[in-house]
This record gives sequence, structure tokens and C-alpha cells, in this order.
Amino acid sequence: MPGDQNLVLGIDIGTTSVKVCLVVAGKTVSAAGEGEAAAAPDGHGDRGVVLARQAKDTAADIRTSTPNGHEQNVPKILSTLHNCISRLPRDLLRQVRHIGLSGQMHGVVLWQQAAGQRLSLEELMQPDCPVPMSPLYTWQDSRCSPAFLAELPAPVAGSVVHSGYGCATLFWLAKNRPEELERFTHAATVQDLVTALLCGLDRPAMSVQTAASWGYCEAATAAWETDKLAEAGFPVRLLPTIVHSEQSVGTLADTWEGIPAGTSVGSALGDFQCSVLGTLHGARDAVLNISTSAQIAFVLPEGFRPDTADASSGLSPAVLYFPYFEGRYLAVAASINGGNALATFIRMLQQWTLDLGFHVPQSTLWEKAVALGLAVGEEAQAGLATVSPTLLGERHDPSMRAVVSNLEPSNVGLGAVFRALCKGVVSNLHNMMPRDVFVKHGVQRIVGGGSALVRNQLLQAEVAAAYKMPVHFTQSGDAAVGAALAASFQHPDLRRSP
Repeated sequence: MPGDQNLVLGIDIGTTSVKVCLVVAGKTVSAAGEGEAAAAPDGHGDRGVVLARQAKDTAADIRTSTPNGHEQNVPKILSTLHNCISRLPRDLLRQVRHIGLSGQMHGVVLWQQAAGQRLSLEELMQPDCPVPMSPLYTWQDSRCSPAFLAELPAPVAGSVVHSGYGCATLFWLAKNRPEELERFTHAATVQDLVTALLCGLDRPAMSVQTAASWGYCEAATAAWETDKLAEAGFPVRLLPTIVHSEQSVGTLADTWEGIPAGTSVGSALGDFQCSVLGTLHGARDAVLNISTSAQIAFVLPEGFRPDTADASSGLSPAVLYFPYFEGRYLAVAASINGGNALATFIRMLQQWTLDLGFHVPQSTLWEKAVALGLAVGEEAQAGLATVSPTLLGERHDPSMRAVVSNLEPSNVGLGAVFRALCKGVVSNLHNMMPRDVFVKHGVQRIVGGGSALVRNQLLQAEVAAAYKMPVHFTQSGDAAVGAALAASFQHPDLRRSP
């Protein structure tokens, strides 16, 4: 491509994969290459064309002896990141002017780093990494029981702390494995570890978006509740520095993968916020994502503060408030049960066929279940069973379990049951964020994405039926693209290409 360009490298370090992309600043973005344009928090703004992208599964999950624990191998994640970026065009990497990152929220990794010591990505990605480092305790970690969480101090108004949140995990380690904490000097998310290594930071820097996902962060002032934490025996010394989400944390200390030293590096952002940024088409849109889990969200009015929210907002206690961009907040209904509930049903069917002496591939079961569900007529739909798909509980009520009711001989066919399950996944979200809330806040359309939603016409039909408003389904919403788009906030010179 002739001439130098203002390019942004977008990185998303997700729960199961790493995604990277190269974006031209200041143009219209489209995940499909044409036609769709994402919008800034107010529904307007410049965007960037995606020139190249790569993605790779990390296969980083490791077995843990801790009941209900969920851990990942950090060197594998870093090696996957290297693998993805090394496959991007070298001539384009040399034109990168800013690096934007996002990643799985809530998780925490700990490592040891002496004052003045320089660590490198190349060093930490080795299987026999010599640097003392913990596994990544992910957002899916549920070692913190409701009884344990009940003993923790209450966070600032408008904030919550659940199992899998960084501060909750550190509290658990402080109580159950204090000797392990003594081995480490720093704690952060894995994406914050990456920015610290790239910029040669003595102490990791964490965006407000991510800090709020750990708990005990006053988002409005970008500060930890250190006094409250210290009084409760929390290892405050491990906490990273909080920076604003629109802030760069430094520049590349050395040339990296062909990207010049001195390139600006943004603070790592929440993957959900970046997915929303990459999906929003206008100020009156809500964003729905159903992949492994499920979320639905919209941007709250300018000036909204979680600590002053009251019943007049119409939002239920299940709704969370995520810091977004330019001082705005997202109202988010986040369900742990999304595509994973459907996948569990398909795995159950497959196991039943194995028990009966047959083997049916999961791909065949998916195809048949969706086709049979779509074939259920309108009259039969009125008599479906009622399915509450909360197999894994919910953050606001971990005791919830899946319930099936209203079963009768006429609705136990595979198509009817699978359609009822899809309806239950959407109804569960609708209970947390009903249509009336959207009407109250001026939302006029839903933009839906996520692997489970875009592949499943049944889910799409149930979304339209539940919310009774226009729904646009899109393949966009890639958090890596959103991280690149966020560079326009972190690096104003990238808002328009020359």
C-alpha cells in the first residue's frame, strides 16, 4: 500500500483466544469491509478501516486443585499473542503509531519484579519462564463462596464484588495462601502485564474500566478504596496504578515485532466496553452480545453517576454500571448463562446418544436442533415449556439453578424443547433489562452480535419477539477492533488521517 499511514494495532486478550488487527485511523470501519459504521459514545465520530487481522485460541486452561477454581497458563497466552502479531504484514507493522489493548475483565495475575528490573515479553512467554509468576485467575473463577464474599467490606455505592473479580481473588489468597502472596510484588490483569512489559514500567498501570471490574475502585475519581481495603487485611501493596481510560500509559521501550520504539501504548481497556464501541451504530442503540455468556447494554446519559442512581432510573439491582469513555457509563445486564447453556444441552444430547450406543457429531446435533426449533409453528410456540437456563447461577444470585416447568406430552419434542431453551436464554436477559427500560431511556434499536447469536436464527427470533423493536444482527463487535478505535480517545492525533 503506497505511502505511510496512521495505523493502530488493536489487541484483545480474551478468555479463549487472542485477536489482533491493524486499523487505519480516521476512516469508516466495517468488520465486513464495507457498509457498516460504528459510532463514538455520542453516536458520532471518526473510525478506521481494518487492513489485516489474526486470531488464535490460547488453549491456556490448566487443571487446578482448588475447588471451583479457574486458572490459565500466562506464558501460553503471551506466546499466542506473539504468534498472532508475527503473522501480520511486516510492512504495515512498521507504520503503527499507537497500540490499543483490551482483554478479559476481572482476572488477576501476580509476578515478581525488583525495583529497576526490566522484564520482557520474550522472557515471560517461555514455558520455563524464570520469573516467579502465578497463573491467571480468570473471571470464571468461583472459589469465593457467597459466605466468603459476605465477610468482605462493602464497596463504594454503585459498585459490586463477585467471585472472579480481581480484588475478591486477592482477598481469598490473602486469607488462604498468604505465603504465596509474599512471593510477588505486582498484580494486574494479563493485558496490563503486557502494557507494563512493552513500556518497561516499574509498576503496572490499569485503566479505570478494568479497575472497576476488580471492585473497590471509585471510578469517578480513578482511585482504589485503599483505606477500606487495608483495614480488612487486603495486600494493598500489590495494586496497580489507576489511569484514565483515555490515557496512554507510555511508549514502546524497544522495537517490538517490527513496531518502532517510541510508539504510543494505550491503557488496556475492558473487552466488553471495546466490543460495545465496535458495535454501536448510534446514540439510540443498545448492544446485545450472546457468545459464551450474554450481555445487553446501552450508554447512559452524560452526567450519570452510579453512586447517585435511584429508583427513577428504572434499572434493576441486577444491572451493573461499567465505566465507558469520556466520563460516560454503560448500563449492563450481564448473564453468566448464554451460549454455554445451549452448548451444555447439545453435549447432553450427544452423551445420551453415546449411552444408547450411537455417535452423533455435535455439529449435526446443532443443525438438527435449530432446524427443528424453527419448524415449530406459532400455535405450538404458545404452549412451549418454560425454561430458566441459569445452570451456573448469576452474579447477582449465585444460588440460581436451571428450572424447566410446564412440560406436557405435546411439547417434549427436540425442536420444542430447544426453542424453549433459546427463549429462556433471552427471557433471562429480558428479566434483567426489560424493554420498558429501553423505552424510558430512549433506546430505539438493538444491535446484536456474538458467536452464539449470529449463528442461531432461533435466538434472533426470540430477541425480536421479547423486545418488540428493530434488531440488527452483525458480525462486528470485535474487541480488538474496538481497542483500536479507542485509540482516538487515547491519542487525539489519530482521530483523522492526513
